[in-house]
Amino acid sequence: MTSLAPTRSAGAAPTRGVPDLSFLLDHAGHVLRTRMSAALAEIGMTARMHCVLVKALEEERTQAQIAELGDMDKTTMVVTVDALEKAGLAERRPSPTDRRARIIVVTPQGAAVAAKSQAIVDRVHGDALGSLPEPARAALIEALGALVAGHLAEPDDASAGVRRARQ
Repeated sequence: MTSLAPTRSAGAAPTRGVPDLSFLLDHAGHVLRTRMSAALAEIGMTARMHCVLVKALEEERTQAQIAELGDMDKTTMVVTVDALEKAGLAERRPSPTDRRARIIVVTPQGAAVAAKSQAIVDRVHGDALGSLPEPARAALIEALGALVAGHLAEPDDASAGVRRARQ
């Protein structure tokens, strides 16, 4: 007869040599994204909608350029811009230089919503940083900036099958 009782592995878990950076970054990112989503939902926005509006307001950009900047696949970008158009916040216009491309143009109403959503994003980020003592805030920002500009700037070639978490 086979036992259904859980069995114990044949050894102890390996001793961790360094802090679990993956867990720390993933957990902090997940919680920050959920807080951001909840806060933006109060004005009927998503983080992706906010991203598209802000990137389109920064300078004239095509839908494909904004998708790349926001790390969105083509389908997600189309759905996001469709929602912005339906809400009257943005519109697609033909590119003057490439007839196949569409420029995302933010409406005046969209610009007002982008200002509100940016204040929400700043508040959520500020609350997270504000939970740290002042010296730790600057150190965290500096350290994360150094990682994403240096050692963690680009994924490895083998990462094609790894799905990047994005809310």
